[in-house]
Amino acid sequence: MRLTGKPVKHSRTVQTRLVLPPDTNHLNTIFGGKVLAYIDEMAALSAMKHAGGVVVTASIDSVHFRSSAKVGDLLTLESFVTYTGKTSMEVYVKVEVEHVATGERTLTTESFLTMVAVNANSEPRSVEPVLPESEDEIRLFESARVRRLQRNS
Repeated sequence: MRLTGKPVKHSRTVQTRLVLPPDTNHLNTIFGGKVLAYIDEMAALSAMKHAGGVVVTASIDSVHFRSSAKVGDLLTLESFVTYTGKTSMEVYVKVEVEHVATGERTLTTESFLTMVAVNANSEPRSVEPVLPESEDEIRLFESARVRRLQRNS
């Protein structure tokens, strides 16, 4: 029996950004709010690819800033749909900083967001199931139920 839906790789999105002076605070590190905006945008892009249309942000799980980025550093963001409900999609977003001079890469942020597909009237609409393939995709898919319960408690 063949499962119907879209593989996770269909929604995978990767983007690299250069940290510029207007993106930073008085400590010369990137504003946390700027990183949050990038995360929300990446989640929307992945969810739109999966849903084939417009989405809105329903929630952002807790975000922990593990390291910072300074002017001249590169931020690489990767996102993909990990789980689907009837109209909602859980999207994983990972942010890494690369210090260009050394080539050192460090995880800065991980987050899960819930996006909802909407129609032209901004009403929720159905999405296809997501089909995890790799071990990591399956692990995230299977652990999504726990995260969903935590979100709703």
